[in-house]
Amino acid sequence: MEQWRDQGIVLSARPHGEAGAVVHLLTENHGRHAGYVRGGRSSRLRGVLEPGSLVSASWSSRVADQLGAYVVEQERHPAAGLMQDPLKLAALLSACGLCDAALPERESHPGLFYGFMALIETLAGEAWGAAYTAWELALLRELGFGIELSKCAAGGDPATLTWVSPKSGRAVSAEAGKLYKDRLLPIPAFLKPGGGDASAEEVMKGLRLTGYFLEHWVFVHHSNGLPEDRLRFEERFARYTGHGDHPESGISRELTGYGTQG
Repeated sequence: MEQWRDQGIVLSARPHGEAGAVVHLLTENHGRHAGYVRGGRSSRLRGVLEPGSLVSASWSSRVADQLGAYVVEQERHPAAGLMQDPLKLAALLSACGLCDAALPERESHPGLFYGFMALIETLAGEAWGAAYTAWELALLRELGFGIELSKCAAGGDPATLTWVSPKSGRAVSAEAGKLYKDRLLPIPAFLKPGGGDASAEEVMKGLRLTGYFLEHWVFVHHSNGLPEDRLRFEERFARYTGHGDHPESGISRELTGYGTQG
């Protein structure tokens, strides 16, 4: 008999059978792990199994590589405090959707788990937009797709880093990139060395930056591209803050195809 107990963040819960659900958790010690929850669609458990909920989970299976079964108990439901803020709730669902779609099954990522917990705490505050973008950069690094934003790829002045190469993911200074700026992605001020402005417009740049690399590096071989929750979050952020497409925002969506999925 294989079994363990861990804490986890609910990423998704999909109906299975008449009343059960297959639940994916991002656990502290066992990575993204699935299990069957008996009665998971009942009124008692539906709220417990909403994305973003922190649970204590016991998993057991006769054989290690089988789906197995979960018994879960809710520890905290941060989404409950976000119900009055659709934009923050969309950010939480986006993070859940990205982890559910991108992380390999049963591969330990304790750093990402703790980072997700920190993101959930940050969503209750005011500077959550920049924190969410930083979390997506951390997700990219965790998956082996680090973006270099501390020095210029062309040897330019690191104090004037302005762009990111869509091919290498490396930063480019204002002078080194001025001839190619239409083919580069802008760096939001708060991600530059020393930090800076984290206004809605800068956060929008950050979401487009991380979104580009998520689509073209992480989800390039996924038939559906970026998860719908991630696309929906960026669309809502643009709508709620009034920052849609701008000519100065770097690579156009028409060129990259980013954000064009159904």
